[in-house]
Amino acid sequence: MPKDERTIRISHYRAMLYIGIVTGILLATRWAGLHGLSASKVNAALLILVLPALAGARLLFVATHWERFRRHPQRIWRRTDGGAALFGGLVLAVALSVPLLRAIGIAFGAFWDAAIIAMLVGMILTRVGCLLTGCCAGRPVEGRFALLLPGEDGRWRRRFPTQALEATGSALLLPASAWVADSLQFEGARFLFALAAYGVGRWCLEPMRETVHRDDHLGLNRAISSALAGIAAAVFLIVWLSRR
Repeated sequence: MPKDERTIRISHYRAMLYIGIVTGILLATRWAGLHGLSASKVNAALLILVLPALAGARLLFVATHWERFRRHPQRIWRRTDGGAALFGGLVLAVALSVPLLRAIGIAFGAFWDAAIIAMLVGMILTRVGCLLTGCCAGRPVEGRFALLLPGEDGRWRRRFPTQALEATGSALLLPASAWVADSLQFEGARFLFALAAYGVGRWCLEPMRETVHRDDHLGLNRAISSALAGIAAAVFLIVWLSRR
């Protein structure tokens, strides 16, 4: 290879994360336009909330893996170090969306019904990147449902296909949440149902993850999943019962 040529290496995870974000925002914007929302305003709000969502996801990961970063704080924002926790990004994005949506005149529930489409689509594609990279890998196991997959350390072993299971669950939530929203017909139904169902699914998947067992974070991750799923389910029921 000539000396003036350079090879740019892009990880599967980062590539699929970018593709997932772009695809999710485009689909959510399209859905918003078809359902009576201002597509331009929804698109702008999604673009504004992307960065804080990514920052929140990274900060929650760092907080729950602080022993990895406390001696090397420069690694916290290092792009080559993977690691993000969806719930951290969601909490920060939801909080920041309240004044943002009020300023641009979009109802909170209606916006998040569109935004959850972006999140689920992004999750599907990002988990494909995780599967190829080995991050968020399942723990080694023998059995009918184990697949030969790489781990975070690059070792190929028979593992629970946690990334594929999470991607599949997210794909199933797209039509399921649409059916619930069409049946109940109140703003926020799609978002609340999908969030509650995803939290339950994550609670079930956590024991299958290799890093959870290695870092002893099973209890914390399950607690976060339970809390958000419980809050979403409670709000869902309160709004639904109030409309009956």
